[in-house]
Amino acid sequence: MAGLTAAAVAAVCFLAYQASANAPDSVAAPSAAPSGASASPKPEPKPKPTKDPLAIPADSDTGARVVYALKDRRVWIVDDQEKALRTFTVMPSAVNPLPGAYAVTSRSGSIKGSDGVMIEHVVRFANVEDVSVGFSAAQDNSMASPDPTIKTGGVRMKRADGNALWTFATVGVKVVVVP
Repeated sequence: MAGLTAAAVAAVCFLAYQASANAPDSVAAPSAAPSGASASPKPEPKPKPTKDPLAIPADSDTGARVVYALKDRRVWIVDDQEKALRTFTVMPSAVNPLPGAYAVTSRSGSIKGSDGVMIEHVVRFANVEDVSVGFSAAQDNSMASPDPTIKTGGVRMKRADGNALWTFATVGVKVVVVP
């Protein structure tokens, strides 16, 4: 019995040696570090958790509100239960309000924008340097970048998003602008 066990151990050792000798460099054991070098490899940096791009910004106040994230070029319509009813991308205006809490001050159904484009569902919430800032949708559904040489305050969105915002953002509703 001992002879069979010894033969089996020898066969396993031989096969293990053959496997390690023929293994590609990517799975072979690392060679010994040169003298004076650290024997432990550098730890891999932990992957950063991915941020949900549709999550309501944490620093956006509470309650029913419209949240406008300047850097993300995104708007959220949030109910009083902290649930995002809708989120969508926007094209920022040439003039932006400072981060903070505002309220809807006025609305217009359909007018010509300061850039000459026919717009609808205008929801104004701030004034910056004598420029009225508000959300609107171009009637042709365009979202072109504003001319940076003209002080305009229209934050453009698609018509369907403008319809949803118009329904929610009546005069007095809170608008929170975050960086």
